[in-house]
Amino acid sequence: MEMVDRYIYAVTQKLPQSQREDIAIELRGLIEDMLEERVGNGEIKQNDVEEVLLELGSPKEMAQKYRGTKKYLIGPELYDTFLIVLKIVLISMGAGLGIVFVIQSIVNPVEILDHFVGFIVALVTSIPQAVGWVTLVFAITEYYGGVKTKDLGLEKTWHPSMLSVVPDPKRRIKRSEPIVAIIFYVIVMVWFAFSSDFLGVYVFDGEFKEVVPFLNEDTFSQYMPFVLLLFAIFIVKECLKLITGKWTMKLMGYTVLINLIGIVVVSYLITGDNFWNPTFMSGLVQAGVVEEGTKGYNTVETIWENSTRIIVILLIVGLIWDSVEGFIRARKK
Repeated sequence: MEMVDRYIYAVTQKLPQSQREDIAIELRGLIEDMLEERVGNGEIKQNDVEEVLLELGSPKEMAQKYRGTKKYLIGPELYDTFLIVLKIVLISMGAGLGIVFVIQSIVNPVEILDHFVGFIVALVTSIPQAVGWVTLVFAITEYYGGVKTKDLGLEKTWHPSMLSVVPDPKRRIKRSEPIVAIIFYVIVMVWFAFSSDFLGVYVFDGEFKEVVPFLNEDTFSQYMPFVLLLFAIFIVKECLKLITGKWTMKLMGYTVLINLIGIVVVSYLITGDNFWNPTFMSGLVQAGVVEEGTKGYNTVETIWENSTRIIVILLIVGLIWDSVEGFIRARKK
């Protein structure tokens, strides 16, 4: 009875993860009892299944009965994912700030107390913001996802034929994929926000000597809002993958849109005249990493001068692949 499977899947996807298996068993038993009562020992036909499902109501209505209430800031359908994302963001943020603290302490151990105070202050100021932004994203998703067609006067009578098929396993998104991406984005985001001057070439001469930064320390602050916004958008993309749980054409559309925004923003940032450190090569020479006029110097200079083009090409290839993969998986039946 494929239609029964589709109905149960549609109902359980709107319930907390911890309840889905038990409710699926209970609901299947209820449907089987209702079918047996309707047809007795006779053959169960498609029409009988449809009548029983119509009697039970739409998957949304059935899920609401199991939940027992209808009003949430973040409903059961999203709550498990909300907790997962919140934990990931907080742990990643703590880890990122911890890494920054360790590096600062190694680079400048004399001011370790100042670094520790900065670490605590960053935690205290960042955690509430992280909780607030994650909650806001999920609350907005809950609100717009919960708007019903009847609220707009466009409600259609529900029928079992409207049930979506149970998705192919190849369309499903493994939770580990967006989770790893969120961890990466948060840690890099923290690094840019609190320690962008430590993004560079680390020079050692028996012990740590200095960092030759990649970025222009004098002007990077003006780019910071764009950098943070970009990572926030990418994190939202991964949250959508966690919420949806499977590739759909709508999710693929969002992914393409966000990836295009990413390409435009990154291209704008890194092609700016003041984004990169204008004294990077001379800094390497002064630090003794390379000697001007040598083959090694020319090689490093060539790579440095072409770094912007290389980054843009790699970014475009990576984001196009992400979009194409989503399109292919979304088309699977």
